[in-house]
Formats: sequence, C-alpha cells, structure tokens
Amino acid sequence: MNRPLLFLDVDGPLNPYAAKPERRPDGYTTLRVPRNDAHEDDRGLSTRRRPLRVWLNPEHGRILLRLGFELCWATTWMDDANRWIAPVIGLPELPFVDFGDVLLQERPDGVHWKTGPLVDYAGGRPFAWVDDEQSELDQTYVTAHHQGPGLLHHVNPRIGLRENDFRALADYARSLDTSRTTS
Repeated sequence: MNRPLLFLDVDGPLNPYAAKPERRPDGYTTLRVPRNDAHEDDRGLSTRRRPLRVWLNPEHGRILLRLGFELCWATTWMDDANRWIAPVIGLPELPFVDFGDVLLQERPDGVHWKTGPLVDYAGGRPFAWVDDEQSELDQTYVTAHHQGPGLLHHVNPRIGLRENDFRALADYARSLDTSRTTS
C-alpha cells in the first residue's frame, strides 16, 4: 500500500522567516539564495536585489524521512526547493506540485490558492500538509472535496517545525496505517 503524502511548504515550516531577523534560531544555518530578478530603481538604473536569507535546520530532512510519508514539495519554490532547500536539510530530490496559473492567485471564497491543487494532486490518497497559511476554510474545502483523510497542520512561521509538529505528523501517519490494517 502507498504511504500517505506529506506536502511540505518551505517558508514558515522549514524556514522560520518570521523569527526575529537579527537572531537565527538555534540549530539553523543561514542560506543566501541569489535573486535572479534585476529591477530598475527610481533613476532608471538596473540593480540586483539582495540575496534572500533562508534559515534551515540540517536535521529536518532526516526527521522528515522517518515519519512514514512520501514527501512532496508544496511551495512557491516548486522545483527550486530541490536545488536550494533539499541539499541543505538532507533530502533527496522530491516531486513537487506545479501550481501553474494559480500560483499566488487569491480565491474569492477565501480558500488558500494551494488547497485545490493539493487536493487534486493527492487524488483521494491520504495526506498531511504543513504550512503557515491554512485556515478553517481550507479544512472545510478538503473535507468536502477530498475522498481520503487529510490533515492540515499549521506551523508557526516564527519558530518553524518543532518536535511536537513531527510527533503529530508521525502519530497521524501511524493512525492511517492502523486504520488500513483494521479495515
């Protein structure tokens, strides 16, 4: 039987971007990701923006791999997560959800723009989704449109994934395994 999916967001869960900017969290390393987009300043001169600061915990990959899920990126980084994030935290190249035209597009019903594509990608397969932007509207959407179990696990973007988050995810994966063997 296939393992459940774990949809991983980068900014918030893996990169606690909302932590105090002058204090990198314990156990994290700083990655500087170049921004390829040049822009013009108000004098019409082309300038490059400063690299993006990303904080990552090198232990997270090892922990994520042991949770009992098939991992999948669910982030605006899309395939770039394989280039920049995976090597730092010790993950292999992972599949990713290609958000295409809905990337960052607000929905009139208030459901997060990732929710529909994640439900479609899962195709009825059990999943957990770690992100810092889900709401009750997203859980309601998943319940109404997804034929399998779906856990939306909110992560505080000030602190990122912690031991209690990993424990909750592992418990969820075990509960799915138990329900499949008793059915």
